[in-house]
Order: sequence, then C-alpha cells, then structure tokens
Amino acid sequence: MIKKIPYRQRVLILLFFLILITYLDRVTISLVGVRIKAAFHLSNTQFGWVVGAFSLAYALFEIPSGMLTDRIGQRAVFIRIVLMWSLFTALTGMVTGMTSLLIIRFLFGIGESGAYPTSSSTIGRWFPSAERGRSMSALFIGQNAGAAVAPLIVVPIAIHFGWRAPFFVNGFIGLIWVIVCWSWFRNEPSQMKGISKEEVILIEGKRKFLQHKDPFPWLAVLSDWRIWAVLIGFFCSQWGLYFFVAWMPVYLQQGRHLTETNMKLVTSFLFVLAIGGAFFSGILSDWLVKKKGLNFSRRFVGTFGMGMAGLFLIVTAISTSNFIAVTCLLICGFCYSFYAITAFSTCVDIGGAKAGTMVGIMNFFGQTGAFLLSIVFGKIADVVHNYNTSVLLIAGILITGSLVWLNIDPTNKIENLKAEHISKKRN
Repeated sequence: MIKKIPYRQRVLILLFFLILITYLDRVTISLVGVRIKAAFHLSNTQFGWVVGAFSLAYALFEIPSGMLTDRIGQRAVFIRIVLMWSLFTALTGMVTGMTSLLIIRFLFGIGESGAYPTSSSTIGRWFPSAERGRSMSALFIGQNAGAAVAPLIVVPIAIHFGWRAPFFVNGFIGLIWVIVCWSWFRNEPSQMKGISKEEVILIEGKRKFLQHKDPFPWLAVLSDWRIWAVLIGFFCSQWGLYFFVAWMPVYLQQGRHLTETNMKLVTSFLFVLAIGGAFFSGILSDWLVKKKGLNFSRRFVGTFGMGMAGLFLIVTAISTSNFIAVTCLLICGFCYSFYAITAFSTCVDIGGAKAGTMVGIMNFFGQTGAFLLSIVFGKIADVVHNYNTSVLLIAGILITGSLVWLNIDPTNKIENLKAEHISKKRN
C-alpha cells in the first residue's frame, strides 16, 4: 500500500509530522503556564517575557535559516533544526528559575527557527504549482493537529508527573523524526531512491521552479509596497496566532476561570476545528485559483480568514458569558487557519527558488509581532487586572492586517521585482 503512495505525498507526510511536533513543543509552555507561574512566582509580565524569549530568538534567526535552506538544501537544515529544538525542549524541564527559563526558551527559539521556510522551500521543490494550496494545507493541518493533541498529552502528564515531564517526552519524540529524515529524505525528487521517472518529470516540469545561484535581491524586494503588504499582514496575523498558542490557556483559566480540565478540552477542540479549516481552505484556495485566478484567490481567502478571526475575537472579549466567549474562540481559530495557508502559499508564489528566504523574511516580521504580543498581553493584564482589554487589542490588529492584505500581489515574483528595479535604475 505504501508503494502506491506517490513520493511527493510521502514527503508531505514527513513535513506533516515535523510541524505537528513543532507545535506539540511550542504549545507545551502555555499549557503548563499556570503551573510554571506558581512554581517560580511569576507575574503575567514575567511570564510574557518567558514566552517572548522564544519569539524574539525565532524572529532574529528566521531570515538566516531561510537563506541557509536556499544555499545548502532542506535536509541538512531540517536535521539542525530538530536536533537543536529537541535538546532545548528537554532542557526546559530542567530550569531552576526565571533566568534559566529565559535563556533556555531563547535558545529553543534559535533551534526551531527555519522550520516553516524550510518546509515551504521543500513544497516549492517537490510539488507542481497546481497542488501548492493543498500541500500547504498539510503543514497547517499538522500545526493544528500538534496543538490539538498537545493538551491531551501534556496536561495529563503534568498532572501525574509534574510540569517538567512533558518537556522530556517532547524532546525524545523530536529525535525519532531526525532519524527518519536523515535516513530517507532528499532535497530534490531526482535524488530520491525508488521514485519513478514519471513522477520526477511531473514535479519538475510543472513546479514553476527555477534553480539558480543569484543572490537575493534585497533592495528590489524591500522597496516594493506589495511585498510590504505581505509583511505587515503577517506581522498582524501573529498577534492572533500567539494568543492561541501562548496565552489562551492562561486566559481561559485565570481570565475566564475555567478548570484545567475544561481548558484542556477547549484548547484541543479549537485546534481540531482549525484542522478542518486548514483542510477546507487548501481545497478552496486551489479551486479559486482555477476559477478566479491567483490574485483573487490569495487576497480573498487571506482577508476573509484574518478579518473574521478579528471580529469573533471582539465578541469573545466583550461577552460576559463563558459559553459565548468559548464558542467565538472556536470559530476564531477555524477562520484564522484560512489566512495562515494563504500567507505561506503567497510567499512560495513570490519566492520561487528563493522561497526559503522569502518565507524567512515574512516570518521575521510575524515573529516580531508574536514577541510584542507576548510582552504586551501580560503587561496590560497586570496593569488593568483584566485579560479582555488585551484580547480587544489583538482583534483590532487582526482586522487591520486583513485590510492590508488586500494589497498583496502573488503574481509579482522576485525575478520580476529584480527586473523592474534594474529598469527603474537605468531610467
């Protein structure tokens, strides 16, 4: 049965589990956040810095990791990423206080940086352009699957063995993935043992991917306002994502006074719904590309996803009913998944052979937003003694980002930007 699965689909399964483990690791800190705050007597502001340390390191090293992927290939970068994050995930379970927690989480962020640029670059090399939306959806199904499974694994382990134990388990899981990647995966379809010539021709003939060694045209890219629409939109979006990943479990327990068990169920179900959103949005995106064109598809799906997430987050913040608030949070997570796939697909559309670097640039801006969210959310909660003010701020930023996203142009490839820039200089 395995032999009947096309090789590119097997690669997609490998990427699915990579991102699943990434989010299993990433969500763990928030799921045991209340326990860590109690163990080290941390305020919301201090816990915000703990969460933010990861995002800051992730942001700073995202572009170098993306560039490294384009230069040396995905396989070596994947192994570097997962070995480092597995080590520092396990070491998180050995911290002794605020200082060591900050240092380890910062190093964990360095280790995990590059996961999405490298995965996006792999999809650019391994899949025909017509399959890009569905391929990207697999990454985000993996992301949401990891976040959905995490509460069901992490919370019971933490209850029975203490908050440190889940970090050791997660580190071991990462090492298993490294062994599989090292022994089986290769950068290019033509390098893979056992793949048919027909599949290699299908992939390399229809992926619209040009292999070249030209340096990345930084000035041409960063002087184009359509690129800035992508970067600003993603910066805004990560305020929403990192609310779900880093602060929502704390918000549900201390802001909405849910029990740890109820928090676990709500968090898990939110990401289960997001799996459905990721699956459906990938199909919708590819269908719209065929019916309405690339530009309409990327703009519509991205704007709809982020805008609706912002609107439902407003209702969450102003509602006094926990039932309504939780329902709106669940819908918000479902809608947000539409935007996430579109954002990374757009980067692959624009980046081509430089997709790793392009995703790295976008994710640098996104993780900067995540870092600010991590710090600002906790600080506002401490100052006003209310979590809902921070939630309203996030909602406003998401709606702003959805409007900015209307200005993107996924047909504006890096090669075209470079040619336009050279032409303007000559004139």
